[in-house]
Amino acid sequence: MESRHISRVIAASPEAVYAYASDPDNLAKWAAGLTQSEVIRDGDSLLVESPMGQVTVVFTPRNDFGVIDHDVRLPSGEVVNNPVRVVAHPDGAEIIFTIRQLGLTDEEFDRDAAMVEQDLDTLKMIVERL
Repeated sequence: MESRHISRVIAASPEAVYAYASDPDNLAKWAAGLTQSEVIRDGDSLLVESPMGQVTVVFTPRNDFGVIDHDVRLPSGEVVNNPVRVVAHPDGAEIIFTIRQLGLTDEEFDRDAAMVEQDLDTLKMIVERL
């Protein structure tokens, strides 16, 4: 199993990046690889329409460490853990998203990596405009 760390440096404070990226109400604005519509809250879970169908997302509780890990329960019932960190960077903040090749072909893994890259580019553009 391969892991890939995809990151973007964002010209904003780590606190600003974390606040925006960790807010479920903002997911549909920047995370097209995860959701294509507004999220529905169900307790601590979020129900979203993703490119894979309806999935359930559970984020780690808000914290002071820049951790935005989240578990995604796929329509198959499989749960995928997605580690995400926001850390200080000399030019502002860096967001780091780790993807893993769990049961994916090389082509599927490359496709998922490209979607994460696009999502992080969108996040960067939005947060730098705020």
